[in-house]
Amino acid sequence: MEEVIRKPDISVISDVHLATLASKAKPLLKYLKSIQPKTLVLNGDIIDSWRFSRNYFPKSHLKVIRQLVKMIERGVSVVYITGNHDDVFRKFNNTRLGNFSIVNQLELTINCQKVWIFHGDVFDNIIHHSPWLAKFGAAAYGFLTAFNNMLNRILRALGGEDMILYKSMKDRIIKEKKVLTNFEKAIANAALSKNVDLVICGHTHIPVDKTIVTEQGQVRYINCGDWVEHFSAAECIDGIWSLNYYKTDSTEDEESESPGDELYIPDKNQVYRSILEEMKVASFL
Repeated sequence: MEEVIRKPDISVISDVHLATLASKAKPLLKYLKSIQPKTLVLNGDIIDSWRFSRNYFPKSHLKVIRQLVKMIERGVSVVYITGNHDDVFRKFNNTRLGNFSIVNQLELTINCQKVWIFHGDVFDNIIHHSPWLAKFGAAAYGFLTAFNNMLNRILRALGGEDMILYKSMKDRIIKEKKVLTNFEKAIANAALSKNVDLVICGHTHIPVDKTIVTEQGQVRYINCGDWVEHFSAAECIDGIWSLNYYKTDSTEDEESESPGDELYIPDKNQVYRSILEEMKVASFL
């Protein structure tokens, strides 16, 4: 049965981490095809430059890029907010190409409500004071992901369901140590100093929608989660913000292809021949 296309005014996603084993590009592609927003905000860590390798960028990840380009061509405003894992793009801050733009933050006013959207890594003390520790953690995360993928292949072969080891481990650590308290408090105080009603960020990979109360006042805080573990997005429909969790079949190995949707990637020789044909210079070589 064909999926109904939803039309949120704004959709905010973050922490996709394309180019890594952890990225769940297939459910993200399905989510992107299921919505037709006026504005799509890519709230940081979309492409993982920390662990980027020319040897790993599978077709499913390329399809996400292609879908984003299609959305831009169809008139969707796509705003790329840079994060710490894609900080290489921060040198292009305030770049605009048609419906596509790259920024460090986005400030909106919707129904007289001030909304502030940014990735959130600027409030992470570990990144600024111990960057080596942050990159070590990213490497360890990648190793655990590879092990998790191998375990899931075994589980599927035995008729079981996939599991995400690092999701349960991270949730347990956070509940025990409450490591997000200072992070959230700093964000809330910064938002209140700007008279913001709602702040939306990513970075932590933990989707949450709550009101944070500090000595300065209170502000609504939404973390749009990630597309590694939670498959979540912050959406605005008719001025009302909420968290949306995309339901995916964990036992599904390959996504169904629409007619003509198979991604064709020419090899180096084919690209070279096409250039010669286009320039009509083959006879001179």
